[in-house]
Amino acid sequence: MLFIFNVIAPVFCLVGLGYFATWFKAFPQDGIKGLIAFTNNFAAPFLLFRAMLTIDFSSALNPNLILPFYIAALTGFVVGIILARTQFGARPGVSVAIGFSALFTNTVLLGIPIIQRAYGDEALPTIYMIIGFHAPTLMSVGMLTMEMSRRDGRPISHALRDALKRIATNPLLIGIASGVALNLSGLQLPLFLDDATKLLVSAVLPTALFGLGAALTQYRLSASWAPALAMALIKNLLHPALAYVMLVPLLGVPLEIARIVVLLAAMPTGINAYIFSTYFNRGTDVAATTVLIGTLLSVFTISFWLWVLS
Repeated sequence: MLFIFNVIAPVFCLVGLGYFATWFKAFPQDGIKGLIAFTNNFAAPFLLFRAMLTIDFSSALNPNLILPFYIAALTGFVVGIILARTQFGARPGVSVAIGFSALFTNTVLLGIPIIQRAYGDEALPTIYMIIGFHAPTLMSVGMLTMEMSRRDGRPISHALRDALKRIATNPLLIGIASGVALNLSGLQLPLFLDDATKLLVSAVLPTALFGLGAALTQYRLSASWAPALAMALIKNLLHPALAYVMLVPLLGVPLEIARIVVLLAAMPTGINAYIFSTYFNRGTDVAATTVLIGTLLSVFTISFWLWVLS
């Protein structure tokens, strides 16, 4: 338990600092949007850019690790949509936005610092490879599903075109693609650019964690707490449980490797689920509440998974 506390406490201390600094008005509410924009549009893309520069694709690209994570995530997405439609009476487009809250993992803001502290730097290549597919894969699936559910008689080709445009302009995807291209080209960054990107990357985790805590002050528990709690439980418990079953009993992946993927799957819903809902103006209250409830629950559920995986 002391090990678990030492892993997660510093991370949630920074989240708590951002939350209480904003709550007591030591950090302005007006600054939250800019801080999150800096993290998502600049700092995090450069983190993934540098990660792609150093990955050995021949060893890190392991389908036995990547596919269980995404199969389990997409299963949670389908379960979330079905629950939203059948149990909470949501309309088709709203159901997709609610289900997306059970799909998108907080890989960068919480996943990287917690797993790095738990399992060391040797876990990072696996994390980065999963993250490399995370935003493009899940945003693509979410947008395509949303466009199909609300296309209102438009041809499928038009819905696909709109979704692909949004995916292609995602800053995280641009950072990943740029890093992969430079890695495969064999070229090196000039020294001054190398140092500049290192400085920017060093700001990612503290800024992101502080910004996450600050953003949580904007979310309130409301009438949407029931579907939000259901989506948070799917994300925090069902996703890692399904990943564990596929990795260990079915594929026979050694636990010391599988636990990296399982713990990443156990991270709560990321802020991009809220961004996704606001982009389509559907299910925004549920998405926001899911981020809040899921992050609070993750203090206990991450501890649970660390204990199980130990």
